[in-house]
Amino acid sequence: MKTYARFIKLLLPHGWVFLAAVACMVMSSAFSASPIALIIPLIDKVISGKDIIPPEGVAIPQMIQVMIDKVNALPRIQLLNIMTGMVVVIFLLKGVFEYLKNYLMGDVSERVIRDVKNDIYRKLQNLSMDFFSHNPTGKLMSRITHDAAVIRDSIGSGVADTFSQPIEIVFYVVLLVGLKIYGGVPWSFILVSLVVFPLILYPVIRIGKKLRKISHSSQEQAGGINNMLLETISGIKLVKSFGMEDYECAEFRRRNQEYYKLSMKSIKRMKTVSPLTESMMVACVAVILWIAGRSMITGELSFGVFAAFLAAIFSLMKPFKKLGNVYGINQRALAAAERIFQLYDTPVSIKEDPNAPPLETFEKEISLKGISFKYDKEFVLKDVDLTVKKGEIVALVGPSGGGKSTLVNLIPRFYDPDTGTVNIDGKDIRELNVRSLRDKIGLVTQETLLFNDTVKTNISYGHLDVDERQLTSVAKAANAHMFIKEFPKGYDTVIGERGLKISGGQRQRIAIARAIYKNPPILIFDEATSQLDTESEQLVQEAINNLLEGRTVIVIAHRLSTVKHADKIVVINEGRIVDAGKHDELLTTSPLYKKLYNMQFRDVSPQQA
Repeated sequence: MKTYARFIKLLLPHGWVFLAAVACMVMSSAFSASPIALIIPLIDKVISGKDIIPPEGVAIPQMIQVMIDKVNALPRIQLLNIMTGMVVVIFLLKGVFEYLKNYLMGDVSERVIRDVKNDIYRKLQNLSMDFFSHNPTGKLMSRITHDAAVIRDSIGSGVADTFSQPIEIVFYVVLLVGLKIYGGVPWSFILVSLVVFPLILYPVIRIGKKLRKISHSSQEQAGGINNMLLETISGIKLVKSFGMEDYECAEFRRRNQEYYKLSMKSIKRMKTVSPLTESMMVACVAVILWIAGRSMITGELSFGVFAAFLAAIFSLMKPFKKLGNVYGINQRALAAAERIFQLYDTPVSIKEDPNAPPLETFEKEISLKGISFKYDKEFVLKDVDLTVKKGEIVALVGPSGGGKSTLVNLIPRFYDPDTGTVNIDGKDIRELNVRSLRDKIGLVTQETLLFNDTVKTNISYGHLDVDERQLTSVAKAANAHMFIKEFPKGYDTVIGERGLKISGGQRQRIAIARAIYKNPPILIFDEATSQLDTESEQLVQEAINNLLEGRTVIVIAHRLSTVKHADKIVVINEGRIVDAGKHDELLTTSPLYKKLYNMQFRDVSPQQA
């Protein structure tokens, strides 16, 4: 119930639209029930030619008695004409209010799903990096696509029927009670209706509970398929290079088959509801028909009243049948809502004081003291101390998996250390405004991320107003201007998803231009040239050198030739700093650094090195 109450709260911001829809539901239900009352004069007066006579001993309200007298006084043909016109008007008005109800509920569902998608996207933007390291991208995308669509469909049909069908039931029950009181219908009819019909909901509820579990598994499976699609399509070059097309197709078929099985379980239960409820309702109607038939034979009940009662009973079947389907729809929606609310409730591990002061300038140093950090159970950094002075170029080197990238990811506060502090100018970065901190840091990684947009947008990312002169200037500094000019539309050329329309070296130089355009005092290069060929590496290295002047730089380097001239080289192994110094010094004092250096230059002469 808590989940459903929270689900319904999604409607509150659009309550006025929903209330208008409910008002239309009431009017539509009223016009659905009212034609049944016309059956009595149609059969008893127009067709049979008899006056409508209330049962003996029943106190008829004055207003109803006046109407009965007027109907009895009308010629049969005139009454038929009037009733024909009334039926046309009633069904016309019913259609208008039905349309308005459906339109307004459609509007509510689209408004809610718009808000849900916005909220999910905002939440994803605010969550910390550790969340994304534990949750596949495809499954997160499934929250916005699949789960949100289930909620939209539920509001458009499930929630609408949850409110409208009980309203219809109320009108039909009132009509049945009216026929009992003023038409002489036996109480046995009413009791059978009011007792048997609610019993129909019991198996529906049982089926719905199972359906919710199946829907939850089905939505998880859909998220897994989304993730596989994302990975294999974005990594199609890798798939093809290893000849894994058949394997990936077989794996997709397997997952798709699992999703199909879950879907069919859901369909089986959903489709069971309708014939089950219909069979039980027909049994109820058969009992009433038998009792009513005997009453008509004995003359206790007029045919017109019986026909109206029978029409009301058959009409009552429709909302009960729909409620059976609605329960299943709502259970699927609740399974989707649970997954979305689970995301909403995920805590943000990088917490920020709303009143935290901004980092105005960077004047002295970056200091990491007693840093230890783990992703899960194993520590990847252990009691690390490191100081980077303003204007220094500090290189981090060491075997892969030693913790170099993790260390630099703590400086922009993508993660917080388990122990120790990261300080800038003596201030703990956890006490600073996060956005102002990241404004002071430029980051260039080996996995260059570019957007499917123009070169101009990618370079000026983060700046709404583009300075064309500055754009050209930074592109020249990044050795990118010459190849950008050769593009069909120059800086307005769209470079494709993740920049796949251009080479790796070109992507990296655009990323460097983006870092220069940001103009931060602190730069972090995370193996920015490790995946490039020699020519591209040289051009990118020149671009990096243009960027270093007057800045504080931390470089993670796989190729030691690129960091020989750093002010300080820090050797990291198994999460610890094992050595630090200049290149020439480390060759004599650090066995690990010398080993790494010799491994890279064993086939190169000392002059070349």
